[in-house]
Amino acid sequence: MIRIRPAQKDDAKHILRLIKGLAEYEKLSHEVSSDISLIEKNLFGEDRAAEVILAEYQSEVVGFALFITNFSTFLGKPGIYLEDLFVEPDVRGKGIGLALFKEVAQLAHQRGCGRMEWSVLDWNQPAIDFYKKFGAKPMDEWTVFRLTEGDLSRIVDA
Repeated sequence: MIRIRPAQKDDAKHILRLIKGLAEYEKLSHEVSSDISLIEKNLFGEDRAAEVILAEYQSEVVGFALFITNFSTFLGKPGIYLEDLFVEPDVRGKGIGLALFKEVAQLAHQRGCGRMEWSVLDWNQPAIDFYKKFGAKPMDEWTVFRLTEGDLSRIVDA
């Protein structure tokens, strides 16, 4: 019933729909400016920025995981950073999120990665509990920083 597969360019519409669903769940819909052409270019173009796997349930795309390769200078090994993992609300509790998570972990293991990391919103207790079941530990001593496009422009132009 659950099938996990790599996303293809013609899945861009599904990926965008799932991104919007994730943004709605995280109360961040106002921040979504992505569109199908950006997804096609940046996920399936010549210089792809990330990888996506999709979850199908009863032949419908119902979830995704988007991740990038990073590098640990301390370990001297690559790692995987799981940017997003989302399953549509009406099919949660069926093992779909677990299947996506396990597939990313398996890819990290197969690729010889030294670690797999991700961020979770502080209020998302169901996700926190889910990840802790696997032995994941919060990195409380680290603070995430971000520069937006406008910030980057100001730095470059300074």
